[in-house]
Amino acid sequence: MRSILKNSFIVVAAAVLIISVYFIAGVLAFANKQYNEINTGNLEEAVRIIRGFTPAEVFTDTAAPSALADWASRFAGMAAPYRVTLISRSGQVVFDTGADSSDMENHLDRPEFQAAVRSGMGTARRQSATLGQYYLYAAAAIEDSAGGLAGVLRLSRLVTGFFPRLLSSTLLFFIGGLLIILGACAGLYHYSRCLSRSVETALDEELKNKTAQLTVKAEEAEAESRHREVILNSMFDGVLTLDGNLNIIHANPRLCSLFGFDKIADRIRGMSLLEFSHSAELEEAAAGVLASGQPRELTLTRYISGARQYFQVYAAPLETKTNTRGVVMVLGDISRLVRLEQVRKDFAANVSHELRTPIQVIQGFAENILDSSPEDHEQMHRFAQIIKKNARSMENITNDLLTLVSLEDESSTRPPMETSPLAPLLAEAAGMVDIAARKKNIAIEISCPSDLYVQLYNSLFVQALVNLLDNSVKYSGDASMVGIRAFTEGEHCVIEVRDKGIGIPAEHLDRIFERFYRVDRSRSREEGGTGLGLSIVRHIALLHRGTVEAESHAGEGSVFRLRLPVE
Repeated sequence: MRSILKNSFIVVAAAVLIISVYFIAGVLAFANKQYNEINTGNLEEAVRIIRGFTPAEVFTDTAAPSALADWASRFAGMAAPYRVTLISRSGQVVFDTGADSSDMENHLDRPEFQAAVRSGMGTARRQSATLGQYYLYAAAAIEDSAGGLAGVLRLSRLVTGFFPRLLSSTLLFFIGGLLIILGACAGLYHYSRCLSRSVETALDEELKNKTAQLTVKAEEAEAESRHREVILNSMFDGVLTLDGNLNIIHANPRLCSLFGFDKIADRIRGMSLLEFSHSAELEEAAAGVLASGQPRELTLTRYISGARQYFQVYAAPLETKTNTRGVVMVLGDISRLVRLEQVRKDFAANVSHELRTPIQVIQGFAENILDSSPEDHEQMHRFAQIIKKNARSMENITNDLLTLVSLEDESSTRPPMETSPLAPLLAEAAGMVDIAARKKNIAIEISCPSDLYVQLYNSLFVQALVNLLDNSVKYSGDASMVGIRAFTEGEHCVIEVRDKGIGIPAEHLDRIFERFYRVDRSRSREEGGTGLGLSIVRHIALLHRGTVEAESHAGEGSVFRLRLPVE
């Protein structure tokens, strides 16, 4: 029972002590608040009074050179025991009764100055940077004749804190109370420590869980960022993002490569779009998207080393998380498509041109046959021969076109390549043009090692060789010589067809492998050529992963070389 009473007494005593301490602390806090409010109110009232006598001209000597001196002589003495400070709107101290204003630092960051600028009146209590003692400050804004801020009038006073004043008269009382409080605190310390340990344990556990969650989210965000970067870096199209000033935020490697900035994408970050692309048209499109907020699409043409480069550009507005507007642009290189379209147009025009002449001839002589007398068999026979010749020319063009289509069609079914001796194939090709060569008394000489083997599509290789030999025979003079030579050079097998014919002018050498290209159109038609033979040779060489080239001088003959890889 005694134990219970003792424990109850301790509890009650502790409660009374805590309540008493709480009450005393509340009274002291209230008294301190009243003390500070009274001092602050008095200081504010004083600064309001003096503000009424302070003209805006005291903050500028250029407007009224004697205004500050007159004001200081008339009213600075009235402010005792206050310290008076005049601060310009830039924070520079114009006048101070407690120190030399020229030695004082800028007061733009003082809290009472900032508050006065914002609301017209501001107060603060802090240690003076000039005098090193705690002061109470009150500041009031001074407006000029236009209603703008001319400067700030500040009063400060050394005010002893409430508690230092109280302790000076009741020191022993407070020491006793402090000892009582410390004893009570010591008793509560053990309990609070046990409680804090349990709280810390719970907080540590919660912190670990939160940390684990944040780690997972960070890893997910990093993985997503890497995923987006991989997508951008692997895109075949160029991607460019710009800020509101049309400066580059990001450009993927493909775009850097297209504009000649390989492997230095970091260097272009922050570069202007015009400096990067050298295209006023592209910058104008981006500026239009930024101004209108609507996407745009255009075709851009650039000239690089004398060659044209075409881009299909799509530009759209970009909104970031900070609501800053920008532009995202996607540039697709369509140069190959444009070139293919031009080839298609040229091809259609060439085919039309090449077929028009034989069709017109056939039509004309067919009309002549209809208009001729049935008894004139000799003339009708001559007309029929002409029609047959032009029909054969059309058939040759059609066959060569079908051959080209077949060579270009990667899905076309072909027999597998064979590793074959080269000498028999050269002899086979020479035999196929032997009749035409004999008519012109042209000898065909073959030079090829018997042990030279190459992996080939045999029939296509023979066709390419026949086309080269046929041209050499056609454009060589009577009783001349055409030579075929095969040899190895590094990892390639070289097949040369050499003649002593009329040759090819240098300005035509770069184009003779184009479809329907003829050096001399009238002579080619007389010889019965379609203009597709050398183009077929080039495609057959490409099909064998090889190349074909020509070397010639007008009047001195020509040399055509097929280079095929040796497996």
